[in-house]
Amino acid sequence: MHARDWFLVLVAIFVPPVAVWFKRGFFTKDLLINVLLWVLGFIPGLIHALYIISQHPFQGPDEQSLTHSVNNYGSTV
Repeated sequence: MHARDWFLVLVAIFVPPVAVWFKRGFFTKDLLINVLLWVLGFIPGLIHALYIISQHPFQGPDEQSLTHSVNNYGSTV
């Protein structure tokens, strides 16, 4: 895991919806699910936030696949 993901794990320990918001965005179903789980209980929200962080790891510019080369206008970087 990247250092950014470890930082999100630390954030998730205190406020799980904030970590999911940083990872997936504000208007996403993952955030809505996490907020609902967090309201029902802290532990379900925490487990869901850790699941989201682990399933969507940080990808730096050198780790992206060739399918993300749309903005490179056909370059083969």
